[in-house]
Amino acid sequence: MPRKVQSDKRKKQQREEGTAADLIPSDATLDELREIAAHCQACYLWRKGTQTVFGEGPSSAKLMFVGEQPGDKEDIVGHPFVGPAGIRLDRALQEAGIDRSKVYVTNVVKHFKWIPKGNRRLNQTPRAPEIHACVPWLLAEIARIKPQILVCLGAIAAKALLGNDFSVSRRRGKLVKSDLAPKVMATVHPSSLLRIRDEKDRHAETARFIKDLKKVTDLL
Repeated sequence: MPRKVQSDKRKKQQREEGTAADLIPSDATLDELREIAAHCQACYLWRKGTQTVFGEGPSSAKLMFVGEQPGDKEDIVGHPFVGPAGIRLDRALQEAGIDRSKVYVTNVVKHFKWIPKGNRRLNQTPRAPEIHACVPWLLAEIARIKPQILVCLGAIAAKALLGNDFSVSRRRGKLVKSDLAPKVMATVHPSSLLRIRDEKDRHAETARFIKDLKKVTDLL
């Protein structure tokens, strides 16, 4: 089959599947990707979110963190990991000796999925079609950053990048073989720490999360 016919067929399939892949030029820079993603309508979440929340950090970052999706605060200000979970991540990074300014942080899904509850907007877990639609942006970020170490924060990120059978609870803090980066690891999402009501348990799980990040420090 001629290359042009193959390309047209692939693009048609991508449109039918509802992914962002057809929006991403192969030679686009990271800044160009960010500008294009601002207008992404690959899934319906753009109707609910205030804006696209793309990844941020130096393009030369050796370390990349991937979370689930932006939260309420991130959706409003347009920056990843600046809400309560981001604050918890920043504190843990500091404890682990990792400079946040040298890290690239992003999410699998770039729009905030939420449901109303009174005056609040409650986070909803992205479904498979929404993840499928947005993953091309994440893969494009990884391809541009080329991190030495890639850390998946939580099950959504881990399953999106490492497969649906991947279990964070069983393989947490362990290096995983992947073509995405020389070293790949998964741990919990910092938002999970915020949901622990018992203070003693929360302290213990926070210490365990910091221990995971210190493994990253050793790898760096």
